[in-house]
Amino acid sequence: MIGKGVVFTEKLKVAYQDVHIPALQDDEVLIDIEHSWISNGTESSFLRGERIDGETPFRDGDSLPFPQVAGYQKVGIITSLGKDVQSFAVGDRVFATISKVNGMFYSTGGHVSPAVTHESQVWKLPAEADPIAYSGLVLTQVGYNCGTCPPVKKGDYAVVIGDGMVGQWAAQTLMHRGAHVIVLGRHNDRLDLLPEGIHKVNTKVSSIKEALQDVRDTFSIIVDTVGSLATVTELISFAQYGCHLVSAGFLGEDGRIDIQMLRTKQVTLHCPSGWSQEAMDETLRGIAEGWLQTTSLVTHHFPVEQAKEAWDLILDSKQAKLGVILDWI
Repeated sequence: MIGKGVVFTEKLKVAYQDVHIPALQDDEVLIDIEHSWISNGTESSFLRGERIDGETPFRDGDSLPFPQVAGYQKVGIITSLGKDVQSFAVGDRVFATISKVNGMFYSTGGHVSPAVTHESQVWKLPAEADPIAYSGLVLTQVGYNCGTCPPVKKGDYAVVIGDGMVGQWAAQTLMHRGAHVIVLGRHNDRLDLLPEGIHKVNTKVSSIKEALQDVRDTFSIIVDTVGSLATVTELISFAQYGCHLVSAGFLGEDGRIDIQMLRTKQVTLHCPSGWSQEAMDETLRGIAEGWLQTTSLVTHHFPVEQAKEAWDLILDSKQAKLGVILDWI
């Protein structure tokens, strides 16, 4: 069948166009998409030609992965079921991750409708839920994973590098678990979106050393959501002996770390990646319970037909933005 998709046709080129979608199989569902949430960092990295898959940087000689249907997260209504699907019904509003496409570099993508999706990559949303709140569930889960990797005792201090969406959700999760959280960011408009009780530091205004002088040798958790090894190294020098480092930012070919440096502080390194059934279930529950806040981070909506304009905004470093939603209805 023919559907519509947001396609990265080549480096820095975005189009909303027809895409070929394979026939529904017995263990799949067909979904008419309502909203999809752009993953600014990961998708931008693909669009700029910086990586060839989720964790592999582009190197000279690699084939650039174009064309590709971008993204990996969306919500919509089930319109058809494969004969073996038992957990869903036509009319269910669901979240879906990657869906099948033909004729692209990758055989799956996110921003596509209708979406043929394996039942294992579909989650039913709570009744009366705001679908937009769940439309970034994979990315929310990345932040949740960052916040659940390290052990937390009530009153522990945690420092999160980055005021983007993953940093926001990591900070929310750590605070929910009882930590005192400090977020290092560079954008006052984003820092202002953090929940009350989280300490905010604009590193364009204050140096890290100045900002953390009152908790030097006290904080036990470092979460890097932006891929800054220099900042991580500086923080480890200030951190408590036996601290935990969570690395979630894409480092490209700069991700080489000195194990001896980690050993001097007996640092435990955590490297979350991707998504799992359990973490997605828990993230969905956190949104439903209200302690994982998502809609407050949405700054822009675009009709999906204006996907190129959405990407012009995201790629313009001078423009303020955070959560960007593509509306399909």
